[in-house]
Amino acid sequence: MNISETTRGLNERAVPELTRLPRPVYARAEDIPERKATQPHSHPWVQLSYASRGVLKIRSRGGLFVAPPQKAILIPPDLEHIVVNSPGTQMRSLYIATEALPDTGRNCEVLAVSDLLREAIRHFSMLPVEYDESGPQGRLVGVMLDLVKAAPREALSLPWPETQGLRDICATMLDAPEQALRREEWSTALGVSIRTLERLFLRETGMPMRSWRLRARLLEALPMLERGDPVTEVALACGYESTSAFIASFRQFFGATPGSFSAQAGGPPGRSGS
Repeated sequence: MNISETTRGLNERAVPELTRLPRPVYARAEDIPERKATQPHSHPWVQLSYASRGVLKIRSRGGLFVAPPQKAILIPPDLEHIVVNSPGTQMRSLYIATEALPDTGRNCEVLAVSDLLREAIRHFSMLPVEYDESGPQGRLVGVMLDLVKAAPREALSLPWPETQGLRDICATMLDAPEQALRREEWSTALGVSIRTLERLFLRETGMPMRSWRLRARLLEALPMLERGDPVTEVALACGYESTSAFIASFRQFFGATPGSFSAQAGGPPGRSGS
C-alpha cells in the first residue's frame, strides 16, 4: 500500500525529530485547528495516538484505523504510517519505549479509552518531560501502561488490499461513501467478472465488498458527528436513504447511537511537542 497516496491535497503536519525518549513514556500534546496529515514516517518506539477532541485516522500498510475521542490507536514500533486529523483536534499522544510496552504486534490496533485512562493521559501530558520515575509520577506511568495493556480492542478499522485496482476501488468508496456499489463498472475496468472481483476483494481484505463499504460509511460518519453535524445530514452524506436506517446501522455496529459521538468538550491544555 502506498500510504502517501491517501494524503493528497492535505496540509502537512510536522513530526517531532526525536532521536531518543527522555523517559520510558513521553507525552506530546497538540491543538490542531485545521485538517492536516503527516508524511509517511515511523518511530523506533510504540505510539499511542489519542485525541480528547476530534477524530484521528492512521493509515499504514495494514489498513485504515479510526479513533473518535473515546478511542485511541496503538502503533507498533518501526511501522510506517501517516496520521490524519479532523479540524479542531486536541491530541494527547504517548510515545512509549518498546521495553515498557512489548508485544504490540505488527499492525495498528484501536483501543477503547476508559475514563480512568483518559484522565491519566491528560494528567501525564502536563507533567515535566523528565518526570520522577521513582516517585508518584513514575507510579502513575505504571498504572497508565497497565490500562493501555488492558484496554479492549475495537473493530474501527478497514483492511487495505495490495492490488492497485482494488486499492483504487477502496479509495473511491472512502471518497464518495454516498455512492452505490459500482461492481459492474469496476469489474469491467479490471477485466474480470463481478464474481471474480468479489472473490479477489474478499481474498485481499478478508471482507465482502458490501461489508467493507458499510463499515467505511460508518467510519466516515464519525468526524461529521463529532463536530456536531445533524444526524440527518450525516446519514445522507454517507449514502443512507433514511435517518432511521442510518441510526439502526450505526447502533448495530458501534453499540451506541450517533448522538453519543456528537462534539465533546476537550481536556485542559497539556505540554506541546517539539
